[in-house]
Amino acid sequence: MEIVTVLRHEETVRINPDRLTELFLNLGETAAEEFICWAVEDLAIKISEIKRAASNKQYDLLQLSSEQVAEIATRVGLTSLARVALDVDYCLKIETDTALSATVARLIRIGEMSLLKVWDERDLSV
Repeated sequence: MEIVTVLRHEETVRINPDRLTELFLNLGETAAEEFICWAVEDLAIKISEIKRAASNKQYDLLQLSSEQVAEIATRVGLTSLARVALDVDYCLKIETDTALSATVARLIRIGEMSLLKVWDERDLSV
C-alpha cells in the first residue's frame, strides 16, 4: 500500500495598504482607481506570460516579465508578489531549474491571490 501525501500551499498575501492610500492621496480617487485597474490588468498579462515562458523555457522573457511584475507590484503595494517575482529573477541568475520551477509556481499562486486581494482592499470590481 502506497501512502500519498498532499501538500497544501497556504500562504498569506501581503499588501501594503499605505501604498494604496498614498496612490489615492497623490492621484485622486478616479486616477488611482484607473491606475490600479491598469496595474492589475497588466499583472494578469505578465503572470500569463510567465506561465508560457516558463513552460517553453524562454528564460529571457521569463526574466523580463518577472522584473516587470516586481516593479508594478511594488508600485501598488503588492509586497508578497514583488518579493517572489524577484526570487524568480534570482533563480534565473543562479541557473537552478528545480528552484526556478518551484518559484515560478509560487509566483503564479501568489500572483493570482494578490490580484484578487487588491480588488477586495479597494472594493473594486472587475
